[in-house]
Amino acid sequence: MRKYVTLVAAFLGLMLIAGVASAQPAPAPVPLIDFSKYFGAAITTVGAAYGIGKLASTAYESMARQPEVAGNIQTAMIIAAALIEGFTFFALVICFL
Repeated sequence: MRKYVTLVAAFLGLMLIAGVASAQPAPAPVPLIDFSKYFGAAITTVGAAYGIGKLASTAYESMARQPEVAGNIQTAMIIAAALIEGFTFFALVICFL
């Protein structure tokens, strides 16, 4: 019997504390889609990957058509890829600020 009294007293005490804890204001609703810095970083990364892929495919195709200017095309491709990467890093920094 004593065990049940202790159990009931603990339950009632917990219910009193829960009433005080539930008086806190409700948290702000979380949107289902959050267009945050992570979404911007994802779009930036996908765009950069598409740009560099298109650049490389076009450069390789032009090297295959004119092998005598492959060195010039490769140099221009590396410079363009570096510029794309630089812009991507700048955009990622802007997204996370």
